[in-house]
Amino acid sequence: MADPLDPLFKALESINEELSGLHIRLARVEDQQSISGAGGPGGAEGEGRPPGAPIVWRKLEDPERSDLWVEFTGWVFDIADQFELTVDQLPRDCWWLHGGVVEELTALWTSHRSAFEIKDDSGASVYLWHDAFARALDRISRSWLGECTNGYHQPRSRERWGTDAKLRATIIGAGPPPSRRSPGPENPDLLAS
Repeated sequence: MADPLDPLFKALESINEELSGLHIRLARVEDQQSISGAGGPGGAEGEGRPPGAPIVWRKLEDPERSDLWVEFTGWVFDIADQFELTVDQLPRDCWWLHGGVVEELTALWTSHRSAFEIKDDSGASVYLWHDAFARALDRISRSWLGECTNGYHQPRSRERWGTDAKLRATIIGAGPPPSRRSPGPENPDLLAS
């Protein structure tokens, strides 16, 4: 006759195996961080910023911001030369003046580092990076640059959203989008103004 506790013991064995596997993976991650000199989140290269860690320029403080900007700019130059980018794809004289372009390129840079510098990757991330790169180039030239492809910087014609207090008040006054329980904005007259 089978022991009624056998299913419980099997479940406990399975949990123990999973915990052992997690312990091994955690030890590997800790070893990688100590080898790269990880000193905590947000440190400069070699001081805790693992490959692929997100970078939000407006939240960085000097000297980290300046150090990363030099490294990032070098990467942009290398990629532009390696992939023979034309001024139609990335205007060399003003790409850094477009916040959206800097964001796109920063995302590409961090994902490039993640794809190419992490040793335990399957290799698919390299292919995915190239796919993301092609799509980002299309977005950059189509969406962000406007008339800058002729070699001269042309600021885009647009009004800043963040400085229009009346627009903000109108949108907030209109209320959130309708849900299944509410029919829509409480004051539909606000939408007509």
